[in-house]
Amino acid sequence: MEVNRERLGARLAVALTFAAATLSVVTGVAGFGILGLDVPSVDGPLAAYVPPFVQQAAAFTGAFTGFLLLASVYALRNGLRIGWYTAVLLLPLSAAQGLLQSSPLAYPLVVLSILALPVVLLNRRHFEESAELSTTQQAALAAIALAQLYGTVGTYALRDEFGTVDTVVDAFYFTLVTASTVGYGDVTPASQAGKLFAMSVLLTGTASFAVALGTLLTPAIEARFARTLGRMTDTQLSLLEDHVLVLGYGELTEPILEELRDEAEYLVVTRDSARAQELTERGDHVLTADPSDDEPQKRARIEEARAVVAATNDDAQDALAILTARQLNPDVPIVAAATQRGNVQKLKRAGANTVISPAALGGHLLAASALGGQGIEDVAERLLHDRSIER
Repeated sequence: MEVNRERLGARLAVALTFAAATLSVVTGVAGFGILGLDVPSVDGPLAAYVPPFVQQAAAFTGAFTGFLLLASVYALRNGLRIGWYTAVLLLPLSAAQGLLQSSPLAYPLVVLSILALPVVLLNRRHFEESAELSTTQQAALAAIALAQLYGTVGTYALRDEFGTVDTVVDAFYFTLVTASTVGYGDVTPASQAGKLFAMSVLLTGTASFAVALGTLLTPAIEARFARTLGRMTDTQLSLLEDHVLVLGYGELTEPILEELRDEAEYLVVTRDSARAQELTERGDHVLTADPSDDEPQKRARIEEARAVVAATNDDAQDALAILTARQLNPDVPIVAAATQRGNVQKLKRAGANTVISPAALGGHLLAASALGGQGIEDVAERLLHDRSIER
């Protein structure tokens, strides 16, 4: 129950942050009239101190803050530390912007932002995953920044070559719309030197954007392919906790999954890529790897698992998987199924806490059924004390 309460706290943090983000966007957009809403005049507690232009600026920045908070929500859902930091920074800002807007529409935003902040703070331990960028991704982001800096500084230095560039903001605006190929045409070079410089901004800007998009979107595309092929990404695996780890897949495994499906979160580790794809398509968590190896079990977060199940048709493979699991997590309960009754003790020596022999179990039940169902309760009692089923 303690684990469930902790997980509930993390989900509550994400939900409250999402609600505050959505309301920040709606309130901000309504504040500068895009939705066509008749927003009442300033009548909040800061009404006497908030000039109209500040209210409008707060509405615009509030909408922008809301979009940033939505990005934080995405990071929080993936357990990323950067999402926690940005949420802690943006929630007070969102509340302050709501106060500055001082309209009735902003009051719920202030309340939600204030409520969400302590919940996010108290659940910090759930958001510890790092979002490290590769060297290529860092270089791509640096290329965008340098291209924008080059264009902004150059345009401002050559502002006499442009008819309507007077400030650094104008120069940055021209660089951004040129590099993004939007090109509104409201700022154009008026000389040959200006045109040559504009072409250089276009080439460097579009190239940096193209490289950055490819570099930054590739991991997301790879994650989609991984899911299609029946694999889980490292980010998805890092979110697993209090789950049942199912090592291997065989004829005995499917009934186990049917029982677990509505009772607990589970992850299947199997070498069979075709079977892994089938399981993924129906919504099961799957890791395509050898279940007896150390690395796949570590990636499957065996240290956070509530139990381990090994129930394939290969007792030798199950024994290796159990042995590895016991070494990696000495305290986790391990349940196994022995295809051959003679392997029960071997699986127990490998580290299983409970070993069930389907053959022995079926034999007892068949015998009871042959007697017309009489004495089934006695059979069940004997099974509890049978050497093939020990806890």
